[in-house]
Amino acid sequence: MRETLEPGDDERVRDIVRSTAFFSPEEEDIAVELVQETLARGDASGYRFQFLSVGEACVAYTCFGRIPGTQSSFDLYWIATHEGWRGRGLGRRLLSSTEARIRALGGDRVYVDTSSRAQYEPTRRFYERCDYRKAAQLDDFYGPGDGKVIYCRALGDGPASNREAASLGPTGAPSTPR
Repeated sequence: MRETLEPGDDERVRDIVRSTAFFSPEEEDIAVELVQETLARGDASGYRFQFLSVGEACVAYTCFGRIPGTQSSFDLYWIATHEGWRGRGLGRRLLSSTEARIRALGGDRVYVDTSSRAQYEPTRRFYERCDYRKAAQLDDFYGPGDGKVIYCRALGDGPASNREAASLGPTGAPSTPR
């Protein structure tokens, strides 16, 4: 796993994101802008990256950062695996490594957003298999019929942390039962 950005990572990220055929050109540009901002500003950008390579090929990456105004919650802004490398366990390996890095940075919760569109069903199942629980859904957030699904994972020692996450509201605060 590589945690430092290098020249050319902006185009590596574009290639990975584009290969998935999930994202619009505007979303591809956003992914690239986060790399460019981090190359320009370093840690002050608030973004951190991990890259997974197989041989010489960079095949997957994550972008994450502490959520401003929180004590120890992090957002996973991007996780993407090049289409040619999907289905080999690399995404799970990368996510696990990213969670370990978040723990090392003092994080104890990870939030991730995805779309409610049918195309993203495999993405939602991936998060659920990785012990993320659905914390909220905001209907029509991205557009008509395209809601935002927010997942959360409390980082800790496996199932106990999952039970803890189940008692949290979408902001990471304990939820009050209705």
